[in-house]
Amino acid sequence: MKHLKHLVMSICVVTLALGAWGNAQAQTEVTLLAPMPMGAPFKALLAGFEAKTGDKVTAMYIPTLQMKTKVAAGQGADVNIMVPPYDEALSSGNLDAKSAATLASFVVAIVVPKGATAPDVSTPAAVKMTLLSAKSFVSIDPATGSAGVAAQGVLEKLGIADQVKDKVKLVAVGAALKAVTGGDATFSLGPYVSDVRTNEMVDGFGLPTGAYTPTNIVGYVSSKASDAKAAKALLDYLTSPEAEAEYKSLGMLPAH
Repeated sequence: MKHLKHLVMSICVVTLALGAWGNAQAQTEVTLLAPMPMGAPFKALLAGFEAKTGDKVTAMYIPTLQMKTKVAAGQGADVNIMVPPYDEALSSGNLDAKSAATLASFVVAIVVPKGATAPDVSTPAAVKMTLLSAKSFVSIDPATGSAGVAAQGVLEKLGIADQVKDKVKLVAVGAALKAVTGGDATFSLGPYVSDVRTNEMVDGFGLPTGAYTPTNIVGYVSSKASDAKAAKALLDYLTSPEAEAEYKSLGMLPAH
């Protein structure tokens, strides 16, 4: 009887061990490469995806303008979140072009010190007047990231790039916010609303879509994904209603 009891216990231990091993084997790891501005919404979303599927997501966030180079060089992930321009990444063949899915778009903001008078950004014409009437302002340098490219796009779309070139100072995102909070600039054109949503020292006022060209955030499954099905499942989740609600809460424009 004693031997039988030990035998039963041994069988239970082995069964539990095999079950744990099976679960570990069943868990799939999906890698994700995304621009730094996507860190905030993805923090909650990736946890939700893992809880829902049991898969593990390993994410890496890098400066936006480095995305295209890294992916083009074959150093991307199973899922890659791209912000234009990224023609060289697409032409490299490292992205499955057919898998393209737009998540949301960034909204360019005019940023002022917390509590300061809100700039008039009600219409493209109002934005144009705000920029033209300012004695000086700072803007994000296009060489430092996609927010700078988008900010420069505002000036070009409104047709005032030449008119304001002598009174706008191009700086990095951090320097722009420091200039605004330190009183060295009345406002900054850029970064994105989502970049300053939780900043307690500034207010960001999103521009109307007619004042800028939307910066779409597009996800792709890698053509070399270790598990294309799992990667597609992650990308689908990042375009789900739950994901769009998260993007909207941070000041982005959902794709749908």
